Amino acid sequence: MDMQKRPQQPPQPQHPEGCLVVAIRIPVRIFVFLVVLPVRLLWDAFTATARFLWRYLLAPLGRAIGRILHALLVVPLIWLYRYLLTPLGHALLWLHARVLTPIGHALVWLHARVLTPIGHAVVWLLTPVARAVEWVFRMLGTALYWTVRVLLVLPALALWRWILAPSGRLLGIVLREIGEALGHAWRAAGYVARAAGRVLGTLFRWIFLEPARRVYRTVLTPVGHLVRDLVLHPVAEAARAIGRAVRQARADLRRALFGEPRRPAPVERREPGGRDTRTLDG
Repeated sequence: MDMQKRPQQPPQPQHPEGCLVVAIRIPVRIFVFLVVLPVRLLWDAFTATARFLWRYLLAPLGRAIGRILHALLVVPLIWLYRYLLTPLGHALLWLHARVLTPIGHALVWLHARVLTPIGHAVVWLLTPVARAVEWVFRMLGTALYWTVRVLLVLPALALWRWILAPSGRLLGIVLREIGEALGHAWRAAGYVARAAGRVLGTLFRWIFLEPARRVYRTVLTPVGHLVRDLVLHPVAEAARAIGRAVRQARADLRRALFGEPRRPAPVERREPGGRDTRTLDG
């Protein structure tokens, strides 16, 4: 008895398919990766667009259509059930209880007293003919079975066993490898798409946003302040001074043409105590 435990050997990788699987796997995965990458990019864009459309267009439209259908279909159907179908059902029940049930009992009596004896007599007469016809059909069925078996079934079994089954196994290996390659390529394409999106966003920020922010902060803002202080404020002050001068000149011209404006004459008003006060009209 061996008292020392021997170290277990690591399991060796098994390749039941052999060199054929390895020879098919690498080219198939490379080709599928190149095909799936643009498909994955298009799929990401399509899913983002679909989520946007569902959230802001299709879901509100569906709720509106649901309310419209409830108003146009459900409410009329409830009215139809309550005021038409329910009275009609009661009328049909009355017809069944008062008319159809007596007619049914009469037909049961007719079946039991008249038709059943006639049926038994017909069966007794036709039983030998039915057995003869059954024997003929049984013989024809046996001959047809062996003919189909020899001409169709046995060649089909040989074709399946020696041609279709091996081809199917080989095709299954190829399809399985293609499926695995598609899965790997789809996941890798997702990683590549996300990395490409991050790289493009970073490049856009470095190439456009950061230079634009720096130009705005270091060039446009000081230039704007300089233009405001040296140009806009003096121009505004000059415009206000010109406006005041124009208004003054217009007032002087009006006084020169029409004279000073007439002041209202004082009006004497006598208070109840006899005191006179002079006020101006207006």
